[in-house]
Amino acid sequence: MNIEIKDLFDLEHTLAAEYLQQFTYPWEALAGISDFIKELGKTLPEDEYDHPAEDVWIAKDVKFYIRETNYINGPVIIGHGTEVRPGAFFRGSILIGNDCVIGNSTEMKNVIIFDNVQVPHYNYVGDSILGYKAHMGAGSITSNVKSDKQNVVINNEGTKIETGRKKIGAMLGDRVEVGCNSVLNPGTIIGRDTNIYPTSCVRGCITPNSIYKERSSVVSKMTL
Repeated sequence: MNIEIKDLFDLEHTLAAEYLQQFTYPWEALAGISDFIKELGKTLPEDEYDHPAEDVWIAKDVKFYIRETNYINGPVIIGHGTEVRPGAFFRGSILIGNDCVIGNSTEMKNVIIFDNVQVPHYNYVGDSILGYKAHMGAGSITSNVKSDKQNVVINNEGTKIETGRKKIGAMLGDRVEVGCNSVLNPGTIIGRDTNIYPTSCVRGCITPNSIYKERSSVVSKMTL
């Protein structure tokens, strides 16, 4: 499976396009997200973005249901038209695109979220990149640390790629749909236009344009 950035994401749908173009594989971008956001924030137009705290930039048309219930620790950028529901917890190093939905009690840290992404109900998204129009169902999470605390290894169809990182969540290609209460294990990569069944436990690289029921049952949409 092709797992390079160009195979997973349409870079026209993120302010991180130029940043991501420096790298081959998406997890390589995780280490520099914080510094990138700090520099990007300084370039955002003041007539479009509020700057309520150090290293925090929020588009003026972001919709907060109850702002007082949200915790925002910079560096954070939240794009135009995004909806932030009560209890969202922003732990820092977060770039959220335009027209996204960040749900109640959703926790995020060290992530790039492309435009039109939805993480609307009780999600944890850490050390991850979510492509254009990706959607995580209620209760689905990215697990970003292995239980043995060793570095994450990407398993791509029998080929193991050493990442040198202890924390990698999931890389969701454009328009990926993750079913409710699913767990995406450290280093999971899901190709574009793939659907993950609810309550799945996913690891490794999942081919694009497919339906994932379980590890032994991944069906290409082209055969349906």
